[in-house]
Amino acid sequence: MNLDWNQYIGKAMNITMLENYGVVYGKEKGEHPTFYEIVFKTGTLVQAYDDGLILDSNRDEKSFKVFVPYSSIKCVEIF
Repeated sequence: MNLDWNQYIGKAMNITMLENYGVVYGKEKGEHPTFYEIVFKTGTLVQAYDDGLILDSNRDEKSFKVFVPYSSIKCVEIF
């Protein structure tokens, strides 16, 4: 079954991710990087493509776009 994501453009979403990992490097030179599991992505659906979704998200008072491939999505909550 294919879902028409376009009907949810402009809606807020919480996307629970399948296993996916990221890394954060410290501010001080020589500081060890911290690896963490990316559990979810949150934002407003901006665009839907054949291979994933674009979310508009905010962090630290900055707006940015996030591409989430369908293969990384475990569950979606739509508000």
